[in-house]
Amino acid sequence: MPQTTTHPLDEPGVSSRFIEPCILVIFGATGDLTGRKLFPAIYNLVREGQLPSQFACVGFARREKTHEQFRDEMWEAINTHSRVKPIDEALWKNFKEQIFYHRSEFHEDEGYERLQTFLKDLDAKFRTKGNRVFYLSTQPSFFPLICEKMEKAGLIYDIEKVKDKWSRIIIEKPFGHDLDSAKALQKELLRFLKEEQIYRIDHYLGKETVQNILVFRFANSLFESVWNNRHIDHVQITVAEDIGIGTRGAFFEEAGLLRDIVQNHMMQLLSLVAMEPPVSLAASAIHDEKVKVLQAIRPLQNDDFENSTVRGQYGSGFINGQPVIGYRQEKNISPTSNIETYAALRLFIDNWRWSDVPFYLRSGKRLPKRATEIAIIFKDPPGVLFQTPTKRNEANVLSLRIQPDEGTGLKINCKVPGPSSPIQPVKMDFRYGSYFGTSPPEAYERLIQDCILGDNTLFAREDEVFNSWRLLTPLLEYWAAEKETEFPNYQAGTWGPKVVDAMLARDKRKWRLI
Repeated sequence: MPQTTTHPLDEPGVSSRFIEPCILVIFGATGDLTGRKLFPAIYNLVREGQLPSQFACVGFARREKTHEQFRDEMWEAINTHSRVKPIDEALWKNFKEQIFYHRSEFHEDEGYERLQTFLKDLDAKFRTKGNRVFYLSTQPSFFPLICEKMEKAGLIYDIEKVKDKWSRIIIEKPFGHDLDSAKALQKELLRFLKEEQIYRIDHYLGKETVQNILVFRFANSLFESVWNNRHIDHVQITVAEDIGIGTRGAFFEEAGLLRDIVQNHMMQLLSLVAMEPPVSLAASAIHDEKVKVLQAIRPLQNDDFENSTVRGQYGSGFINGQPVIGYRQEKNISPTSNIETYAALRLFIDNWRWSDVPFYLRSGKRLPKRATEIAIIFKDPPGVLFQTPTKRNEANVLSLRIQPDEGTGLKINCKVPGPSSPIQPVKMDFRYGSYFGTSPPEAYERLIQDCILGDNTLFAREDEVFNSWRLLTPLLEYWAAEKETEFPNYQAGTWGPKVVDAMLARDKRKWRLI
């Protein structure tokens, strides 16, 4: 029988849905993402009974490889990267018989025709009913070509004509490299697909803490009642990575950090934190409110480029006591590269809830630690008790930790025991792993499952992508025209360029110590 699961935002037991039989085809299956994230996620879904027994997975790539070779590689990948260890060998023995490999060039019609025949054979063997999920884990330039070839071979169904089976496509970021290219890509894809069939994946939306933002806000009157400009001084969103760009040099030279992290991950986090209550938990209602936030962000222009944005590039330094090279010394990087590995922005949302509340965003490579956090910094109480002009208490802070150690912290002020009555900040802390006794599912587990279910709540809709690009494309154009002459401008192992502290200091604020 098909498995059931709950909606990610529903109360337990209120709503369940059938997970229909299907075949998952991964294009670019010999790439890093497949072994590091996708197959460990699929294995854990199978281990927890979250996928139907009528399921098969096919890797599509250009290298010569047998089914057995591909299975052995995925076994090694799961052993290395699965969140749950040790691996259940008995389970793997059965599951590997549902894993296959198909070799073809992306441009070869004959390869897609052979794939169509092969998938029909698997339908008969595993009773998957012709349902398909195609995961495009390739360079974005291949997206239109692959979709065109699949449509020609009959792999993509016309949803207006075919009602007894379905086909969906998961597309990895980035979706375009600016507003015009994103619109052009969307226009190309709509030649072969309907918008309902396109699932633009942003793995941050699959993380438990991100999913919990709406529950945290709208299921707790304690917080929703103060979630506005009367009580909140400012918001800080940080996405910090201690790693460099590794083997992604060629990609990063074209993308840069603003495209790689800010345009997708950080704008999604901002929209969830700032959105109004949706009328329901339907995907369209949640997307509608996220889009309203993106549309309300004050455009960056003129002086904003200098005063409200910072870019940086790391030089050599030390991470965890070990020396590391600078960005310009990384593989496939130009020695005179002007690509940013750090970006910080100050944004304002021009609506009633958030009027005059600054949102500070920062993200970078080779920072001191790996951490993603949303910090809500509340306003100070009136200064008539417990503080003087020369002695101020620390602000209350609500922190939503997305990685690592997913959870929530609340910093409040308390009296230290004793007659002198000093006030000291203390932290109330909640961690998913310690409270629920298990590590939360990986983001890709949630998102792969949701695509099979046909639930696009945790995926980016077309207008979300366009509005995000509409905000950031002018900044990208400004940076491209105004070449940075002082790169590298921060040392690996530090929190970015010094000028980023000045951006907050002008507002009489400072970055949180993470």
